[in-house]
Amino acid sequence: MTILEATESKTPSGGTRSGRLFVLELSGDRIHSMNPDGSDRKTIVTNCRFPDGIGVDVEAGHIYWTNMGIPNLDDGSIERADLDGKNRKVVVPKGVTYTPKQLHLDKENGKLYWCDREGMRVMRANLDGSQVETLIETGGGDKDRGDQTRWCVGISVDPKRRHIYWTQKGPTKGGLGRIFRANINIPNGEGPANRTDIEVLFDHLPEPIDLELDLANRVLYWTDRGDPPRGNTVNRAPIDEKAEPEILITHLMEGIGLSLDVPGNRMFVTDFAGSVYAADLDGKNERNFLYAQGNLTGIAYAEV
Repeated sequence: MTILEATESKTPSGGTRSGRLFVLELSGDRIHSMNPDGSDRKTIVTNCRFPDGIGVDVEAGHIYWTNMGIPNLDDGSIERADLDGKNRKVVVPKGVTYTPKQLHLDKENGKLYWCDREGMRVMRANLDGSQVETLIETGGGDKDRGDQTRWCVGISVDPKRRHIYWTQKGPTKGGLGRIFRANINIPNGEGPANRTDIEVLFDHLPEPIDLELDLANRVLYWTDRGDPPRGNTVNRAPIDEKAEPEILITHLMEGIGLSLDVPGNRMFVTDFAGSVYAADLDGKNERNFLYAQGNLTGIAYAEV
């Protein structure tokens, strides 16, 4: 068994934090574990099906990840394994979700949340994969599936205020991306396709992808893989007041994965060109500590 030790490393601003990064490599269908500076890298899971989103449950000793699969085969799934990649099992089997993308783990309430891109849905299940629910449905059928403004990609959850946040990225570099918010539970008498509580927080974005919430400071962060100057960036904005998004990091090569270490004042970012970045939460002290590592998608930081 591989033992993952909580090793100490310097943050971009010079502090000391411990933990591990879990990084998804789409091109190799693999999951890697490493220290926050890229050292002690291990490949812990192989033979995935285009992995995209990842979440870590340290207390239970599990990682969860989505497999996008091939869209026209409707064969997406969600899997779970121990932190070292052992005891792998399918949690949400093929045929239940179409193309699962970013994953959010609500450990407090025992729920998995994810966005289903070509399925045009925001979905939820228990941690064991039971009680699968559709919370948001933006379309149905092959005709709607061709409309990329309906594709749901990134997701984050505020369990205390009972809100979900998600992105609909729009066509590639099309400037039609949006970020939404709604209540976690569907209003009485309504369904996932006709909810009246959906709020558009930001629109006309290049191509927003993954979301992360800093709940302590009430700030939403996201990656955008669209055209510069607003695309290929990491952005943030407060969620309790109207404000223009702040661009924190630029010149990514199609930024996708994002994970926050709020106590350590740092973020970690992956892009499709195979780079892993670390920076302070305000974008300062940016450092590209891995590059040309294949097509990287999801990333998660955890104190283990």
